[in-house]
Amino acid sequence: MSTRTRRPALADSVRLSGGGVEILDRRVYPFERRWVHCATSEDVAVAIEQMVTQSSGPLFATTAGMTLAAREARNEPPGRAAERLRASGRRLVATRPTNNHIRDAVQAILAATVDGPLPEASGDELVEAVTAAGAEHDAAYWARSAALGRHAAALLDDGAKVLTHCWADAYLIATVEAAQEAGKRLEFVCTETRPYLQGARLTAATLVEMGYRPTVITDGMVAAAMADGLADVALTAADRVTMDGHVVNKVGTLGVALAARAFDLPFYALVQAPDPLAPVIGDVVIEHRDGDEVLHVLGTRSAAEGTTGYYPAFDATPPGLVTRIVTERGAFRPEHVSQHFVEESS
Repeated sequence: MSTRTRRPALADSVRLSGGGVEILDRRVYPFERRWVHCATSEDVAVAIEQMVTQSSGPLFATTAGMTLAAREARNEPPGRAAERLRASGRRLVATRPTNNHIRDAVQAILAATVDGPLPEASGDELVEAVTAAGAEHDAAYWARSAALGRHAAALLDDGAKVLTHCWADAYLIATVEAAQEAGKRLEFVCTETRPYLQGARLTAATLVEMGYRPTVITDGMVAAAMADGLADVALTAADRVTMDGHVVNKVGTLGVALAARAFDLPFYALVQAPDPLAPVIGDVVIEHRDGDEVLHVLGTRSAAEGTTGYYPAFDATPPGLVTRIVTERGAFRPEHVSQHFVEESS
């Protein structure tokens, strides 16, 4: 197990500069270290839609994209500048409707600027304020992820074999860092995660970077891997958690939870907080992407001509299949996850 403290490459995958935003292309990582240049906020929105970045990446892309939007509105009068910023925010929120990271980032930036103390800001004042609000949101996200990681690591026994699904990004990095600080030895099994293979490329590559030698399995091997004793616990991120404890995450997560229940293994889901705007699962929009995406693997068609694809990008795991939902404030039974906010206000 590595004791290195430098964060892995994917923890720094969005870079804001004077000339725009550079986003590390997760569609080809780790085989290529290719950066996609975004000169405008619209370029950022398109990059998010096209899966250049995923998981936590769209949050950081959004805060940077809002800075570009402020720059684009620099020469507008105050009222018009504010509306342009709000319009750019709406465009970014519409890119990926299931995960609430983008929505929350846009709301935080607007609340700190034109919808809050600076309704008449324009020009350099607006750019400076939006840039600062974005940086503050990014830093807070990492701090909350670190807190979440400490709570998650506390649930993992020394020597535990951890099965992951898809790419949990900052949550996984923080959990691994906390486990290392506690001196815990862990092993990892990663589902490859169709159709973009984020588990095989992003999760596994990051774990290797952090000093591990993970085992990669196909999505259909989860139950067999558990039956063969390759996993002691299932650990996934959540793109959103409802106030009644439903876990919405990358499609296939429900299958992992079902297999874990069949083999009496704990299933833990990681999210900074449940979404107060989603009391029940019907309040969450499940994104459906072009079915053609599942007919290809890394740009090469894998299904016969004449076939069609079906691609709900996320699924919902009901509370009864979830052992604990881990937030920045602790580990909650799913039926009690709303207590996260009770703890917050106490």
